[in-house]
Amino acid sequence: MGAGSKALNWGAGALSQVGTNDGGVHTATRWDWVDCGEPTDVIQIKSLEISPDPPVPGKNLTIKASGTVSDLIAEGAYADVVVKLGLIKLLTKRFDVCEELDNANSTLQCPIKPDEYTIEETVALPAEIPRAKFQVSARVFTQEELPAACVDLWSA
Repeated sequence: MGAGSKALNWGAGALSQVGTNDGGVHTATRWDWVDCGEPTDVIQIKSLEISPDPPVPGKNLTIKASGTVSDLIAEGAYADVVVKLGLIKLLTKRFDVCEELDNANSTLQCPIKPDEYTIEETVALPAEIPRAKFQVSARVFTQEELPAACVDLWSA
């Protein structure tokens, strides 16, 4: 989840502006997601929650995810993450899954054995996050370089 946390850290300020009756402007964008993986993928994502939703620049963001792992995930597993602002790529990066879990002091550590898991991570969002629509794409691969999971997130 460390890679996902970092991607969300980049993209979590995906906010749009909606006019109000008092002439002010309030932010009002929510995140949505889809599991774009295959039924045969090692990781099946059951739920993904972001709080607060919408995210608030300069505040903490908590990401809670649950899913099922059907085969061992070990050293060498990685995630390719792309963060876009509209059509512009802000980030294209490969993350070492086990290293990211370790760096985040996550309760989930490698090797990850087959089981059901729920993980919750909190990240501090920079106050400078632009108020715009973001898209985050994460493709996870096993240590054997086989597809393990796929998730797309976007501000709705």
